[in-house]
Amino acid sequence: ARGGGRVNVLRSAALPVGVIAGAYLLGSIPWSYLVVRWLRGADVRAAGSGNAGATNVLRLAGKGPGALALFLDFSKGAVAVAASRALGASVSLAAGAAIAVTLGHVFPIFLGLRGGKGVATGAGAMAILAPIAVLVAAVVFIGVVWVRHMVSLGSLAAAATLPFAVLGAQRWGWLADDGPSRAMAAAAIATLVVACHRSNLRRLWRGTERRLGRVAAVETQKHPEQ
Repeated sequence: ARGGGRVNVLRSAALPVGVIAGAYLLGSIPWSYLVVRWLRGADVRAAGSGNAGATNVLRLAGKGPGALALFLDFSKGAVAVAASRALGASVSLAAGAAIAVTLGHVFPIFLGLRGGKGVATGAGAMAILAPIAVLVAAVVFIGVVWVRHMVSLGSLAAAATLPFAVLGAQRWGWLADDGPSRAMAAAAIATLVVACHRSNLRRLWRGTERRLGRVAAVETQKHPEQ
């Protein structure tokens, strides 16, 4: 009987551990780094903002690679949460997966814990948990970037909007009111995004923040032909 109890405990722990660990590892796949390495032969962290994220890919490698990196980073967030739900995870556990995949993107084990700022991956994860809230945050992001031409400012505004959009969607019946897990995940991801934008906040305060359209040159290493 004791042995059976231990097996049941292990089985009950397997799903949460597997979901959280799997989400973190999926988030750790450094798509922005890989896209620039594959397409330009350069390290995305060696120029521009030094950030391994889609915005820096856009600055360094252009719109096509930037869009590809954005899509892949968004997708890994969405896949992590969707997969957790498909495996039978509760909303609370799926919310944990959303946080874990975003942490993986920001602190990727495959890239020396030096990743991106979590915006696209967090958005992808929350798009499964709270799609209407992400749509509201996306409208805020697009509006701010359109007017101010600063991706960082748009990201910060969208992050600040997201938890309130989740709460509002639940309050007005546009999203299942099944507890605080979705809003807590949104708040955790928003806090992480803001924390990762500390240097941007300083530049915004000083009036020296980079504006969209200033594309940095990528220094590529060309090997001599044999």
